[in-house]
Amino acid sequence: MAALFGHRDMVIYLYSQTDFTSLSNVQLVDIFHAIIYANIFDVALWMLERYQILATSCNRAMETGLHLLARKPLAIGHRKNLNFFQWLGHLMFEGMFHKAKMRSLAHKLVEDIWNLIIQKSDEEVSDLLRKPTRLLFDAASCGNVEFLVILIRSYPDLIWKVDRRNRSLFHIAAINRHESIFNIIYELGAIKDLIASYREEATNNTLLHLVASLPPHDRLHIVSGAALQMQREILWFKAVKKIVPRSYIKSKNKEGELAQDIFTNGHKELRKEGEKWMKDTATSCMLVATLIATVVFAAAFTVPGGNNEESGLPILQKKKWFNIFILSDAVALCSSSTSIVIFLSILTSRYAEDDFLVSLPSRLMLGLLALFVSIIAMVIAFCATLFLIYDRRLAWNLAFIISLASITAFSFALLHVQLWFDTLRSAYWSKFLFQHRKHRLH
Repeated sequence: MAALFGHRDMVIYLYSQTDFTSLSNVQLVDIFHAIIYANIFDVALWMLERYQILATSCNRAMETGLHLLARKPLAIGHRKNLNFFQWLGHLMFEGMFHKAKMRSLAHKLVEDIWNLIIQKSDEEVSDLLRKPTRLLFDAASCGNVEFLVILIRSYPDLIWKVDRRNRSLFHIAAINRHESIFNIIYELGAIKDLIASYREEATNNTLLHLVASLPPHDRLHIVSGAALQMQREILWFKAVKKIVPRSYIKSKNKEGELAQDIFTNGHKELRKEGEKWMKDTATSCMLVATLIATVVFAAAFTVPGGNNEESGLPILQKKKWFNIFILSDAVALCSSSTSIVIFLSILTSRYAEDDFLVSLPSRLMLGLLALFVSIIAMVIAFCATLFLIYDRRLAWNLAFIISLASITAFSFALLHVQLWFDTLRSAYWSKFLFQHRKHRLH
């Protein structure tokens, strides 16, 4: 009960007080699995060290502890041990680095269980991987890359495993859009070409046909906005197209469908939603940019303090805050005008599939950046005006008013920073999404 409710301290205390010799094997397995469910991996390691039979013992659902760990992608870290600074931080601030420590211990737990399992015969190992569910494909479908890496490192033949429909681990990773698992295929050399050529037996679908269909709902929404989702889908399709045999690009399945046709038809609604989302966003931002441009344009001809009647020059032109006002007003006008042009180009785009790849995300990112600069510059111009026309004795009032004005800029930044980084990542960083950057298996 303590493990089921996640009370780690109570679990540790009860573990030290329990007479395990009085428990049956079924009770031991139930406790062991409950502790794994609760992510209390230090206690799970203690139990495994005392009772190694727990590595292959099954619960009432005929699952081992490895089956449970296969469905915990966020619980398993990518290193065996914490680095020096994390260990030091854990000793000083236990709560801060607790999750990092548990992820490290989960990594070790998977290794220890797997090392005990592979001591069995090949037939027993294969049977465990197949029943009651296909353990490897459970891990691939939920994105548990560290789990798969641990297993494949010590048992390389696992990369050849296929499910009942003749799909490899990389087919499952592509269907569920887990690039961290899919990128392992680049480490396989010539083997990559063989695995990429696998077809579904019943439908004759290739890997390209499979990735042409929409992913599960939760995987589609890992990026914000339909337009950026469409961009991510195009990236996946192009990445898979590069590794499958060239003949597969024009290959048809048993329904007589090309992969490109499946992609176009299956993503038709997403493309329309992406177009609508992009246009709505551009329209709203362009309205704000137009208002800013109107205000700062008028401010340039109604300078604070007024003009000299004889010369027509601004009366306060020799003050430093006047120069700040002029400069910030000019920046606000130029940046708001630039954002209007950029958002207008978004509205007039043709919205073809390839436009979602780089063109539209880049324009949206630059438009948002220009709009943010214009808001900041407008606020600075407003603050400079206050310093010019009000006496210094009103310093506290000025500080209060300026603080309120600054909230506008900061609120825009806070509300749109996530969207801006998403568009930046989609426009530029995503091109490195399917590149082999580091060796995971060796």
